[in-house]
Amino acid sequence: MTASDDGDGTIKDVYKSIKENDGGGGDGGASKFMMNKENQLRLVFWETTAGCNLECVHCRRLDVARELMKNDLTTEQSKKMIDGLVKAGKCILVLSGGEPLFRPDIYEIAEYADSVGLTVALATNGTLVTPEVARKIADSKVQRVAISLDGATPETHDKFRKLPGSYDLAVQGIKNLQAVGMETQINSTIAKHNVHEVEKLYENAIALGVEALHIFMLVPVGCGVQIAEDAMLDANKYEEVLNWFYDISQEGKIQTKATCAPHYFRIMRQRAKADGVSISVKSHGMAAMTKGCLAGQSICFISHKGEVFPCGYLPVEAGHVLKQEFADVWNNSKVFANLRDQDKLGGKCGVCEYKKVCEGCRARAFFETKGDYMAEEPYCIYEPKKIEKAKA
Repeated sequence: MTASDDGDGTIKDVYKSIKENDGGGGDGGASKFMMNKENQLRLVFWETTAGCNLECVHCRRLDVARELMKNDLTTEQSKKMIDGLVKAGKCILVLSGGEPLFRPDIYEIAEYADSVGLTVALATNGTLVTPEVARKIADSKVQRVAISLDGATPETHDKFRKLPGSYDLAVQGIKNLQAVGMETQINSTIAKHNVHEVEKLYENAIALGVEALHIFMLVPVGCGVQIAEDAMLDANKYEEVLNWFYDISQEGKIQTKATCAPHYFRIMRQRAKADGVSISVKSHGMAAMTKGCLAGQSICFISHKGEVFPCGYLPVEAGHVLKQEFADVWNNSKVFANLRDQDKLGGKCGVCEYKKVCEGCRARAFFETKGDYMAEEPYCIYEPKKIEKAKA
């Protein structure tokens, strides 16, 4: 799973449910939808295979191969894992990778997940989505497909994805999916290589007629560690981009979501307060009904081998679906218990008045401290009021 192969919040029916259950208000972000049950499983991202036809410079994996992996979950193991998810809750299952379309059984798996009550999304690099593949995806009950575009131009995207022509293939994949009635969204990893193109990325998304644009702030994991020093935005630029993203979200031209960018939810509240606006679904869309870091709280990630992690970027194993029931992992993992306890947040995150809606990125904390995933977020410029008062 790359830093932008994520289907979070992609399903039209989910969005409709949020509107119908609008909790409104500008409080800590609690809502009738996302927060109506403590630690309720909402989204599972499954790395269906580590095999991929690209070698993206930011990939979360170091061992991506151009073929299916021998230790990928088999079809039957995959179905058993899906049965385990159902016992834990009727969540959204995002089929990711690697490249999920490498698996010849991906359509069978998607249809099975739908048949047992899960909502299914697909996250792909888009280069393999021919008209025939698009039809198969639609027939397999997938609700929406997220395709990664990591630049506003072929030159920028192709260099990042290490495949000449990959941008044009991805755009054609979007059009092929739209031709068979599939909902589509664009995922974009934002880093130094393309931050100057964010306005054009937004314009392109609108021009392509996709339902949503999700931006992902680079997380230093896997290959991303090797490029972090050269590619990561500094904290000030990070803040600038998230403020820009807030501005376009208010235009209402397209669904937007900032992912792996928990401070966005603090910025949203600061900006709304300054504008005298109450936060609700009507004013702020899906962002009103969720919070920043959800790792281990309403989402998790399952590797191609069956390991369970809080998210795809935090390499701290919480359990294994081939060794125990998924519900047991979800309900009893010590790693998840830590992430669900905000009193364990360290540094300025621990005293921040926005910690209930932000929490900082636990994966970036892990990277910066070389192992402490409860430490303070290293890419945040905000100074909590308690710290300001102590300095006064």
